[in-house]
Amino acid sequence: MVGPMDTIHFENSTGNLLYDFLSPETYRNIFDFGCGCGRLARQLMQQHVQPERYVGIDIHKGMIKWCQNNLSSHAPQFTFSHHNVFNLSLNPDAKAQTDAFPVGNSAFNLIIAHSIFTHLKEQQTAYYLQEASRILAPDGILISTWFLFDKTFFPMMQESQNTLFINDIDVSNAVIYDKNWLIHTAASAGLSITSIQKPFIQGFQWQICMRHTTDTVHAVAFPHDDAAQGINRPPMMPINPERIGL
Repeated sequence: MVGPMDTIHFENSTGNLLYDFLSPETYRNIFDFGCGCGRLARQLMQQHVQPERYVGIDIHKGMIKWCQNNLSSHAPQFTFSHHNVFNLSLNPDAKAQTDAFPVGNSAFNLIIAHSIFTHLKEQQTAYYLQEASRILAPDGILISTWFLFDKTFFPMMQESQNTLFINDIDVSNAVIYDKNWLIHTAASAGLSITSIQKPFIQGFQWQICMRHTTDTVHAVAFPHDDAAQGINRPPMMPINPERIGL
């Protein structure tokens, strides 16, 4: 349900920092938006520098319950809560499209949103960028991943249309955003894009870091996607409440 299942994706046997370009101090307070079954939480637990506080949220009740029962018991500073918003496959009974993060303002040095904005609609994404800005510490960083395209190559698109979808039943299967829309929407939330890691497969996930916009924070431009072509299809989520643990 959450991607690769190989053990290597869940382990951090070296104890190294999850993101080696961040200072150890950045890991003091971590918010994991879309923690799933605790893949990143498990790796953070194995870091030589453990977070003082970790909060993970996810829309899937079963995964959150599993994390509470199997991960928090090993590291009490790691907490997990259910984010009760609608998703056709993973939380179909919920009504709300968005909900505030259950934490205070400016509380986190690091926010992780791995493979989350790639599954949210435009209204949701704009909302959650505002929420990320709200809970991010003044010197904090948001690390997120995105599917992106350039709308200038799609002349039939209206000014208000900024996303592409691959699934006509469940659009959350993969949502692809116009790069310029992302830049402007992040700016509206008080965030600047400060570093960009290109996809390892052409057209796949861009890793983007954002910080609060200040006089000393400098935005960067998007590089050309010159990665080799390949295939990395997302899993097709079964629309069956019994299958997804509800």
